[in-house]
Amino acid sequence: MDLTTHTPPDASGTLDEALERLHTFGPERGGWLSNHAPMAVEALVRHGGAPGVHRWLDHYREKLEDMPDPVAEVTSQNWQEALGDPRRIADWAVYFERETAARPWREVLAEWWPRLLPGIAAGATHPVIRVGHSVRTLLGAPESAPRVTELAHALGYWAARRQPLPQLSSLAPAADAATALDAVAPVPDQSGGIRHRLGQLTAIPAWPGHAVADPDAARARLEELVRAATHRYAAYGYGEPIMLVHAATAPNAVLRTLPALPRELWAPSLGAAWAASAAVTAAYSPARPAERVAVSGGLSPEEVFARAAEHGDDHTIKFTDTALDVGDATALAAALQSVELNPPAL
Repeated sequence: MDLTTHTPPDASGTLDEALERLHTFGPERGGWLSNHAPMAVEALVRHGGAPGVHRWLDHYREKLEDMPDPVAEVTSQNWQEALGDPRRIADWAVYFERETAARPWREVLAEWWPRLLPGIAAGATHPVIRVGHSVRTLLGAPESAPRVTELAHALGYWAARRQPLPQLSSLAPAADAATALDAVAPVPDQSGGIRHRLGQLTAIPAWPGHAVADPDAARARLEELVRAATHRYAAYGYGEPIMLVHAATAPNAVLRTLPALPRELWAPSLGAAWAASAAVTAAYSPARPAERVAVSGGLSPEEVFARAAEHGDDHTIKFTDTALDVGDATALAAALQSVELNPPAL
């Protein structure tokens, strides 16, 4: 993908065009695989890749399926019975389109965030990641109808796939996020889908080691978690190169959403983000680090993202986007590791 022409996010209008193109499609294919295109194109445009976005979508088109048929209207009276019902994906999308048309999107997000947060593992964490990308677009540029609709579809996907984690016990407290992730034990049977793996979870380390009530402290700990999970991929990503990116991208989606949320929701968001990152780590992380770990080789963040964009894999693009948020040499090395480990798409 050609990244020689760098433009500010959304300056070309490409993102809105891409989102409009995507909103006729559903959030999944094959019954459970996620549609990553809205997230990937947002990251591409943000990092100067607008000129190649439609070409990337042309390649991705074969992975898209039409929005499923509606089943029954979701309303303010019956939403609880529709929560977590994947047959109602289209119904939920229409519900949130209606809600975000009737009142400010921040108000809708603030109302639904605590309802959806306990189900953060939904769709292998893709719905919350999609919300994080969507909120970033709404916070970083003037609102547009396609960006608000994207938030509606992301929230609808989360509501339809809402999946609480099992009730987890707390193991010994860990001093920091990196130590906590290292202390997460792999589930006994690392085969099958994510639901089977997450069903084996019984306990995760207590982190942070004390209750965090201050919103700013919660945000700082969340930044620490994203950094630790991104760094860890450099050594452990080989075990499951696609799925392990979510140990970093899911908490980063929560971090990106915090500025749009009431501050009293920041601390609970930290707890849910840690549970999601730990769960993905337990489900997919190998027991030992790789013998050889990639290094950044002195490449700039722009050069690293250019490699991810040229590689074309949606998970690689999104993980590299998160690695650039972290921004240090180990994070860039982890991004290059994802380029090496995941199969190219272009």
